[in-house]
Amino acid sequence: MENSTRSAMISVVGRPNAGKSTLTNALAGEKVAIVSGKPQTTRNRIRAIIDRGNIQLVLIDTPGFHKARTKLGDYMVRVVTESVADVDAIVLMVEPVPSAGPQELALIEKVRRAKCASVLVINKIDTVPKERLLAVIAEYDKQHGFDAILPVSAKNRDGTEELMQVLEKFAKPGPKLFPEGMVTDQPERQICAEIVREKLLCCLEKEIPHGTAVVVTRFSEREDTEIIDWDVTIYCEKASHKGIIIGKNGEMLKKIGALARADIEKFMGTKVFLQTWVKVRENWRDNDRLLRNFGYRE
Repeated sequence: MENSTRSAMISVVGRPNAGKSTLTNALAGEKVAIVSGKPQTTRNRIRAIIDRGNIQLVLIDTPGFHKARTKLGDYMVRVVTESVADVDAIVLMVEPVPSAGPQELALIEKVRRAKCASVLVINKIDTVPKERLLAVIAEYDKQHGFDAILPVSAKNRDGTEELMQVLEKFAKPGPKLFPEGMVTDQPERQICAEIVREKLLCCLEKEIPHGTAVVVTRFSEREDTEIIDWDVTIYCEKASHKGIIIGKNGEMLKKIGALARADIEKFMGTKVFLQTWVKVRENWRDNDRLLRNFGYRE
């Protein structure tokens, strides 16, 4: 009997803060990627696995494509480049601006080289008059022959079901790539670390959170209870940043820990005891060894 299942690997790319992670979460129906109002929130390739009947879509959320200024930035740009190779389709996400910037033009060139199906998603349509979208569509249609162009609001989930129906068309016959019910291939440790980093981005101002890395140093389940102990170390680049992260009488670190613990408990479905420490590692974003230790590996 012929296998009726189909699957597709689809990369979501765009400039920083275009809304890629928000879209990925909206399509997945739950939070698999951290989000914040700050650019370059996503640093690694994150896969969201979506089962729709006999079709499985694997969305690859990628870092924002930008001009790298550190070795961490170089790593993030390489992640984007590698993520558009050997996929079934690419979603280019743009803001509703009727001009393609250098990042968009560079990504369109990568789409051309990939020689696979491509969809243009114009995000944040809730922020502009509808008539403005015609100029945006015309601009990008001139740049590349996309298989489809869809306006959406990832934040409000407007247009996301229409996008899913388009993406399903790129699924090819064959077995599902991941087991049924799996929503992401990220290890629990990575998800926990990312949740803590999201709270750093939300609670701290200016460039401080961009200079932080989060590493889980201990994960253990208590015997005869459902409580999980997580020990997490936050690394920053300057002693002055450490003081700001900890805050007066430790209040900022307590706030970050409490917000993170609530989300981790929701994800794990059990009680969590979270302990956090802050350490300084100067210029870690330009240190190959530390980048590898902090999980930014090829």
